[in-house]
Amino acid sequence: MMTAFSPSLLTYSATHKLVPPKHLGTRYDASGTFLREPGNTVVCHLVEGSPAQQAIIEARKSFLEMPEASQFAFTPISSLHMTLFQGIIEYRRRLPYWPQDVALDTAIERMSEIYLDRLQSFESLGPFDVEVTEVTPVGLTVNGATAADRRVMKEWRDALARVFGYRHPDHDTYEFHITFCYPIAWLQDAALPAWQAMLDHLLATLRESAPVIALRPPAFCTFEDMNHFEERLVFAPEE
Repeated sequence: MMTAFSPSLLTYSATHKLVPPKHLGTRYDASGTFLREPGNTVVCHLVEGSPAQQAIIEARKSFLEMPEASQFAFTPISSLHMTLFQGIIEYRRRLPYWPQDVALDTAIERMSEIYLDRLQSFESLGPFDVEVTEVTPVGLTVNGATAADRRVMKEWRDALARVFGYRHPDHDTYEFHITFCYPIAWLQDAALPAWQAMLDHLLATLRESAPVIALRPPAFCTFEDMNHFEERLVFAPEE
């Protein structure tokens, strides 16, 4: 019987993708080494030592055990996070990914200083819980665990867009995720059944072992590459 492949898996299939991976050569090289790509962002790191973190580490290990693991560049465990709002980045100096009131050639370091200043008066919009909704070839897709959580996450994004001075084209349709790795080479058709089985198994396992993903409060972070996201300003949870 023919295996039914998820749309997200086919996104990483050599048969369906005729162009090189988007970030290959700028974010990482063909050896899987991450390159300098400075920027800033607002993320929620995993809670250190939590059951959810351990379950996610085990899921990441399953990726590394796949025969095609060398076709992906893996970020370190310490960098695992969920992006709440995309900041600016060196190789994306154009509208609408940059505030209209700041010159496009402004240094990344200066941009981070500007945002740190703007964010001093930013008030936390409250906590939220997330759950895994899908496992893809590069990590986890997540979303608010309840309708209330999803509403709060949207409120965070809308408020941060006002502070950052732009709304990405996918602002309202953005899929929250926890990235494990980035593709270096697309998967061949022969590998797809095993990958689909692995992805399906991990989704079921994670939804049982970690129905709610424990996250640290959102934090404005700066980075030089995808190996580390330095928390510069943590938005304290409401009392």
